[in-house]
Amino acid sequence: MPTRPRSTNKLYLPSSGLRTPVARRSVLHGAMGVGAVGALAACGGDDTSSGTASGGSGEAAGSTSLGSNKGDEVPRAAEDATIAAFTEATGIEVETNVQDNETFQESINSYLQGTPQDTFTWFAGFRARFFDDQGFIGDITDVWDEIGDGFTDGFREASANGDKQILVPLYNYPWAMFYRKSVFEENGYEIPEDRDGLVALCEQMQGDGLNPIALGDSDGWPAMGTFDILNMRLNGYDFHIDLMAGDVDWDTPEVRRVFEEWATLLPFHQPDPVGRTWQDAAASLLQRESGMYLLGMFVGEQFPEGEDRDDLDFFNFPELDSSIGAGAIDAPIDGYMMTASPENEEAAKEFLKFIGSAEAGNIYIETNPNNIAAHSDADTSAYSPLQLKAAELIGNAENIAQFLDRDTRPDFASTIVIPTLQTFLQNPTDIDRVVSDLQAGKERLFTGEA
Repeated sequence: MPTRPRSTNKLYLPSSGLRTPVARRSVLHGAMGVGAVGALAACGGDDTSSGTASGGSGEAAGSTSLGSNKGDEVPRAAEDATIAAFTEATGIEVETNVQDNETFQESINSYLQGTPQDTFTWFAGFRARFFDDQGFIGDITDVWDEIGDGFTDGFREASANGDKQILVPLYNYPWAMFYRKSVFEENGYEIPEDRDGLVALCEQMQGDGLNPIALGDSDGWPAMGTFDILNMRLNGYDFHIDLMAGDVDWDTPEVRRVFEEWATLLPFHQPDPVGRTWQDAAASLLQRESGMYLLGMFVGEQFPEGEDRDDLDFFNFPELDSSIGAGAIDAPIDGYMMTASPENEEAAKEFLKFIGSAEAGNIYIETNPNNIAAHSDADTSAYSPLQLKAAELIGNAENIAQFLDRDTRPDFASTIVIPTLQTFLQNPTDIDRVVSDLQAGKERLFTGEA
């Protein structure tokens, strides 16, 4: 197992030159097989044309195809606009197979083993490298030779597997505690800086008839964000990344402490979260039924543009241990990859070159302003105060994680972590069983010992 250097690589965000640290780390190169979980390739999708590319000739060069997770209305519209610009610039049509994000993620294993599209939406992190180690991902180092000047070393490294570039980043976004400014102002709520402040705020909100913290985990992944932040706040970033990579065990006192802390905070969350979608939880924040919501910045997709969207704000999750602090956050990078054997590799790479342009970032963010463009030359003049604040949070972070299901093996996240966390949410008293199940899954999938 290679060791992970602890040095930090800086990402310089386009907004005001803010710096974003992304911890450098090598990755477990697994030789394990990937189990099928679904059949995305067989699912129908929306056919969408589009095209782009800095340096595009404008002459038709056939077509390419895209497997997309942008099934929700706002990201769908943003991707459609980006694809349309690509097709207009190059004449290359893009046929899309669009699924909702949850279906896409749960089906990605079988999708890549079947007959996938030329390109597909995915995320930076351990999971992207894992798929490349299985031979499912195409080499786009030559694409980066043309677009690389538009990205910082941090983005470049996050998009690589060793010396091979495997992903073109389009945007990223932070996870934080979102709230409505008007609700805080009307009730005199103060932003908490530590655990005592957070608990006091939650108790105050309960006294005012609010659910302090919204939570919807019917899809399985939202609770991962809570685990991430609690683990990084209690045990630190390095421990968290080692845990995700299978380098440390799940039945340790450190992990038990995370679940013990979570159990004390659960009474401040919406009850029965496993029966609620993240969108429904967001609606409770929008409707002033919940006071806060730990989620990614995409929560803004559920807030109508105008007064409601302008009322949305966030704060960094407070420290729980003063010796650890609050310097680590989740700020996932979303982008596009090429499959190992695309039908039209030339057209696929032209599409990825466009995705790696400032123009593509501008088009996408204009339609979906719930993200921060990855390209260094993206136009930030129209960024909202919320976007500028998000860029500042990312820029000031000491360490950035990609999110649990991106920082670990896909089969471990899907078949072990999701059901175990949902069991915990329904019965938070049996922590011994929770950490035992997680450890058994880790031993079986990472080491083959069980």
